[in-house]
Amino acid sequence: MAIAVNDSNFEEVVLKAEHPVLVDFWAEWCGPCKMMLPIVEEISKEFEGKLVVAKVDVDSAAGTAAKFGIRNIPTILFFKNGEVADKQVGAVPKTTLVSKINALL
Repeated sequence: MAIAVNDSNFEEVVLKAEHPVLVDFWAEWCGPCKMMLPIVEEISKEFEGKLVVAKVDVDSAAGTAAKFGIRNIPTILFFKNGEVADKQVGAVPKTTLVSKINALL
C-alpha cells in the first residue's frame, strides 16, 4: 500500500528510508494521475519489503512539490539513499517504472 506523504513527514518517510523509494506526485483533479493509480498500487504490492511507495498530493504538499521542482504531474521521483536517482514525467506503462525500479534494487 502506498504511503500518503506530505510536507511534514516527507523527510522521515522518503529521505531516511532504508530501501529505495518511488514517490508519485499527483493531484485529485489530474486525469493522467488517476490512470497511474492502479499501476502504482500494483508496484507497491509487488515490491513490498524491497521498495517504499509514497504518494504526494501536490495541492496539500506544495512545499515538497516546489522543493523538487515538480511542474507537471504525474511525476514520479525515484530516491535511493535520500537522493533523487531517477525521474519519470507523465503517464507511462508499468514496464517503464519496473525497469527503473529494478535498476535501483
